[in-house]
Amino acid sequence: MTPTLVFDIETVPDTDGLRALLNLPPETSAAEVAQIAFHQRRQNGQSEFLPLHVQKVVAISCVLREGENNFRVWSLGAPEEGEGALIQRFYDGIEKYKPVLVSWNGGGFDLPVLHYRGLMHNVVAATYWDMGDDDRDFKWNNYISRYHMRHTDLMDLLALYQGRGNAPLDQLAQLCGFPGKLGMDGSRVWEAYQAGGIEAIRNYCETDVVNTWLVYLRFQQMRGLLTPAAYQREIALAREALAANPAAHWQEFLAAWPGN
Repeated sequence: MTPTLVFDIETVPDTDGLRALLNLPPETSAAEVAQIAFHQRRQNGQSEFLPLHVQKVVAISCVLREGENNFRVWSLGAPEEGEGALIQRFYDGIEKYKPVLVSWNGGGFDLPVLHYRGLMHNVVAATYWDMGDDDRDFKWNNYISRYHMRHTDLMDLLALYQGRGNAPLDQLAQLCGFPGKLGMDGSRVWEAYQAGGIEAIRNYCETDVVNTWLVYLRFQQMRGLLTPAAYQREIALAREALAANPAAHWQEFLAAWPGN
């Protein structure tokens, strides 16, 4: 089977970049820089959600499903690893496995952020950007084109590419009988990061990719690519892998997942 890689990123304001772009004194603290950037957006009638190119990647979490019974969920790199190294690890995985990518809003957020931030860090991603120049098969099915299936942005696809039809992953996961978000959401990541909570951010990101994987399995069953029996085998495989991990966030996740 072609490997499948589900991914999700977490970001915080790039306060070093914003300090330079806003011409702020070097002694301006990170918290102050972020507040100034948020305030300027509010003054312009905008939300505090910053433009994608000034979103610093602090976590990338993945589910990798390959082979007969290989299911793995983890966060790339070490908690203290720099942004450029994390992004390079992500693209190195694509280079190695040439997987089907699966995301929730990856086309609208995660991938554009990785593009901009990877560009800033001199990241190399040849296979990801191949649109048929190196491998002719990529001309007809690549990671870049919206309607190709080498990357499935599940949110975008289920909404039939209409923004007004987008659903929150948390709510859809819960309605399908999966745990959804547990204890944190994206709006709290900056606060947690300032408090040194990078492990909590990585744990949250990991639960998001598992929710995405479970919804994707349901979708694969709906479109006829998984039989009901095959779907149940995949669900059982995920459960077994998580149950074998003693980390507290997985025990909480399983406790919130009564079964389907």
